[in-house]
Amino acid sequence: MPFDPHAPRDPGDAWAEAPDGTRYWGRFGAAGLVAHDPDRGILLQHRALWSHHGGTWGIPGGARHAGEAAVPGALREAWEEASVPPGSLRVAATSTLELGFWSYTTVVARVTSPFEPHATDDESQDLAWIPVDQVASLDLHPGFGAAWPRLHGMLQLAPAVVVDAANVVGSVPDGWWRDRRGAAERLAGRVAAWAAEGIDAGALGLAEGRWFPPVELVVEGRARGARADGVDVHDAPGEGDDAVVARVEARHAAGERVTVVTSDRGLAARVGPFAEVRGARWLLDQLGPGEGEGHAPAE
Repeated sequence: MPFDPHAPRDPGDAWAEAPDGTRYWGRFGAAGLVAHDPDRGILLQHRALWSHHGGTWGIPGGARHAGEAAVPGALREAWEEASVPPGSLRVAATSTLELGFWSYTTVVARVTSPFEPHATDDESQDLAWIPVDQVASLDLHPGFGAAWPRLHGMLQLAPAVVVDAANVVGSVPDGWWRDRRGAAERLAGRVAAWAAEGIDAGALGLAEGRWFPPVELVVEGRARGARADGVDVHDAPGEGDDAVVARVEARHAAGERVTVVTSDRGLAARVGPFAEVRGARWLLDQLGPGEGEGHAPAE
């Protein structure tokens, strides 16, 4: 929806005050977008002189609306301030500064379709793509400047998850053998919901933030054809283990940090040089109990 300058002011567009009297913009917190184009760098906003910390460089962002989550808030603000089309981005991660009474969430996103930003209000002197190695040389907004070293490190990471679906499905004796494709689709749906919420950094062996990596399920045999929105399902043309190894090798070659989910020791040994291996129990614990599900066996 195009930005309407005459729209009613949201109650979130107000200051939040710390116990010491320091004020932070956004009654319900704030969020901003780090849009990263590998060919052009980071989209930065040269802030208008009248604005808070005017004249510095930062990222598009602002106050979250009442009831608005951080990711949609950051995407909305980037659209309203810089005409950043949400469909041209893939959200990769979030990093949150939590002060108790106020929070700021930085959304890190990869540009999937190149676009040209345009200032749509008077908060920007300029918008520019800045090469990553030149960002630190600018006069940065203090908050963004403090966060930039951490965010820069996050840009270097590209986690991905590959799930040996047959092994995970087979780890729970819930009658999956009566409908292998249905069981795979139920797993895929649960994995898609889990991934959409963001995966805690610790679960992926990363230092901080919540991550939204590509997640791929490999299915084989009578489970082929299983599908679910929000997750990529790969039909193994032959043995499932061989397909998992092929997918992991391809992602590793592309520079991704791969987590493989399987409790199959033979498969774990094959992918070990290219990936971090987690057992079926790890994933099932992440997903929470499903219908008719007990516990996965110990690895």
